[in-house]
Amino acid sequence: MGFEVVICNNFDHMSEVGSQIVAQDISRTLDLKETFVLGLATGNTPTGLYKHLAKAANEEQFDSSRIVSFNLDEYIGLPGENAQQRALHRESYSFFMIQELFGLLQKKFRETNVPWGTLIDQERLVAEMEANPGDWSDQGTDKGKAIVIRKDAQSAYLRWVKKETLDAYVEKIERTGGIDLHIIGVGGRGHVAFHESGIPFENNRMLMVKLDENTVANAVSDGHFSSRSQSPWYALSMGAEQVFRARTVVLLANGPRKAGPVAESLLNEPSPAVPISYGQIYARRGGTMIYVIDREAAGNILTRRSDLSSRGIMVRDISNEDPAKRVEDLAFRRNPATCLMG
Repeated sequence: MGFEVVICNNFDHMSEVGSQIVAQDISRTLDLKETFVLGLATGNTPTGLYKHLAKAANEEQFDSSRIVSFNLDEYIGLPGENAQQRALHRESYSFFMIQELFGLLQKKFRETNVPWGTLIDQERLVAEMEANPGDWSDQGTDKGKAIVIRKDAQSAYLRWVKKETLDAYVEKIERTGGIDLHIIGVGGRGHVAFHESGIPFENNRMLMVKLDENTVANAVSDGHFSSRSQSPWYALSMGAEQVFRARTVVLLANGPRKAGPVAESLLNEPSPAVPISYGQIYARRGGTMIYVIDREAAGNILTRRSDLSSRGIMVRDISNEDPAKRVEDLAFRRNPATCLMG
């Protein structure tokens, strides 16, 4: 329990240290119970950790077949004629996880779960919302909005979305006994997954989020989608209130763009304006909060250790060390005799 910030040298070092923390936690927990429940994130930041973690699993440091995973978020409205095609679209988070972690494992996870956004037909969702404006409301003080569907919605489709994709995901996490450790990243404005800045903390364990115009435009200009009409406009996402129910949360951050939100989340009072600041509330309530960040992401806190200490946050600076292995040196090859990755 408590709040610790581990300052690493660079991305390679952050990835290695983060993976060691996760692997050790998995090993300890599997000595005590049958299944480890792991929370996962997408994005560039955790990709190095995932490669180290896959290597550790393949070296039998822990039994990856005893892991059940839950991802943070998934798009609604990916291109595809049906849910199967949408789930395997190259920009889906399901596809990302297969590329970056699941497909690298010799012994696959017992079960993997990514929010069921690909089950939702975006065109029908929009049509039902337009036809039934009293069935929902939006929340948030900034551009990204949470869409809250009423329990007694008149639209059968909107009731289904709420029950079978939002509520059901939370219920499944609870049936597994809750998440043991959740790996998360941080957005440039301090958001976690699609819990955007300004969306309230309370009563938002699982969110349906309307993406703001800039997010959609950037997805097209960055080449992820061919046009605005082919781009998702909505997403399903755990909210901070759900993320920080895990027994341990490991936050990864690297690069100068993350220095601002990292500092704001640690030095200021918790606020929905910086969703990851919920970590302070979480640690006070007995959770184990660990930031694993590189020196650039720590740029705005390096001279503020006394301030962090006064807030009960311990800093461990190991940025003078080098990683044992660079991420780019972690090669995976399939054994032609066993067909297993190594």
